[in-house]
Amino acid sequence: MKQTTVGIQEIPRLDKWIVLSIQHLFAMFGATILVPMLTELSPAVALVSSGLGTLAYIIVTKGKIPAYLGSSFAFIMPIIAAITIGGPEGAMIGSFFAGLLYGVVAVFIKLTGVQWLMKLLPPIVVGPVIMVIGLGLAGVAIEMAMIDPATEVYSGLHLSVAMFTLVLTIIASIFFRGFFGLIPILIGIVGGYSFAAVRGLVDFAPVAEAKWLQSPEFLVPYVTYTPNFSWEIFFILVPIAFVTLSEHIGDQMVLSKVAEKNFIKKPGLHRSLFGDGLATVISSLIGGPPNTTYGENIGVVALTRVFSVFVIGGAATLAIMFGFIGKVSALILTIPSAVMGGVSILLFGIIASNGLRMLIDNQVDIGKKRNLIISSVILVIGIGGAFIQVTDEVQIAGMALATMIGIGLNLILPDRDRVKTSEEMFYDMSSKKEDEQLT
Repeated sequence: MKQTTVGIQEIPRLDKWIVLSIQHLFAMFGATILVPMLTELSPAVALVSSGLGTLAYIIVTKGKIPAYLGSSFAFIMPIIAAITIGGPEGAMIGSFFAGLLYGVVAVFIKLTGVQWLMKLLPPIVVGPVIMVIGLGLAGVAIEMAMIDPATEVYSGLHLSVAMFTLVLTIIASIFFRGFFGLIPILIGIVGGYSFAAVRGLVDFAPVAEAKWLQSPEFLVPYVTYTPNFSWEIFFILVPIAFVTLSEHIGDQMVLSKVAEKNFIKKPGLHRSLFGDGLATVISSLIGGPPNTTYGENIGVVALTRVFSVFVIGGAATLAIMFGFIGKVSALILTIPSAVMGGVSILLFGIIASNGLRMLIDNQVDIGKKRNLIISSVILVIGIGGAFIQVTDEVQIAGMALATMIGIGLNLILPDRDRVKTSEEMFYDMSSKKEDEQLT
C-alpha cells in the first residue's frame, strides 16, 4: 500500500507547498477557462470565483476534504441559453438558485440521510443525462473547429489548427505519464495556441496593451446590474443541479477511495454539498460560471499522495491572483476558437462517454425494458431539443426537461433496482481498489 506523502491537515515546507499548489493550478486551468470562453463569460472572473469557491468549500468541510472546485461543464449549454434570453446577468441569477438548491438538498441530507437522493438520481437517470450534456455540445465543438469567426464560413486553416490541437491532446492523454498525463487539456491548448500563432491566427496586440494588474470584469448584483428574475431561466439552469449533485457524490466516492477515508460519512455529504453550492452562489455573485469538484485535481491527489488542504488552498489563492493579472487575462482571450474547438471535440466526447461508463460501472441492464425506456426517452428529448411552453415567457427545454422527465419515469415505472447505501458504495470501491492492487 502506498504511504501518504502529506496528510490532509499537514502544512508542507514552503518551497514544496508552492510547487505542489502550482501543479493543482495547472491541472484545473485548461478546463476552468474553457467554460467561460465557450459561454462568453470572463475567464479572469472564472479563475477568481474558482479560487474563492474552493476556499469556501475547504472552510465548510472543516478542512477535511482535499478537493478543488472549477467551472462546471454541465452548465455550458444552459448558460448559453440563459444568456440568449436574459444576458450574462440573467445567467448569474439562474446559477444563484442552482447553488441554493445544493443548500436545500444538503439540509435534507443532514436531516434524513442520503438514501432518498440516490433513489431520486440512480445511474439509469444520471448516465443518459450526462450523455446528453456531452452530445448536446457536439455541434458547438465542431462549429468552433471548422468556422472562421470573422467570416462565419468554413475555414480549412481553422480546421487544421483544431485537428492539430486534438491530436496533441490525444497524444498527451495516452502517452504522457506522471503529472503531464494529468494535464492533457492544458498541453493541447498550449501546443495548439503555438501552432495557431505560427499560422498567423493569434493577435498579440491585446496582450501588449493590457496592464499587469487589472481588476476582472465582475458582475455584481445591485452594483453593476439590477437583478431581474425569470422563471424561464430558472427552469433552464436549476434542474441541471440534480445532475451535478450526482456527479458530486461520484467525485466524493472516488476521493474517498484515493484517501482511504469515507468522506461521505465524515465530515459528511451534507457539508460537502453545501460547500459546493456555496461555491456556485459565490461565483454567481461576481459573474463566474457554476463550480463543481474537479476530477483532474483528484487525479493529482491520487498521483502525488499529497492530501493537504493547504496545498489545495494554495492553488485557490494562486487562481485568484492570476485573475487579477491583466496580461494573463488578455493572453487567454487571444486563444483562437479553433484551438478551443479542437480540445472541445475530445472533452465533450469524454463527457458523453462518462455517462455510458456510469451505466456500465453500475451494471445497469439496458436489456431490461424499464431501463431501455428511461434511457431512450432522456436521450431523444435532451438531444432533440424538445421543450414545454408553460407560459408565453416560460419554457422548459432540452437538458432540463430530459432530467425532469427521467426522474419522473424512474419514480413511476415499476420494478426499480435496489439502490445501494453510501456505505455499500464505499465498500465496493474499496474492494475494487484492493482487486486492482492485486492484479
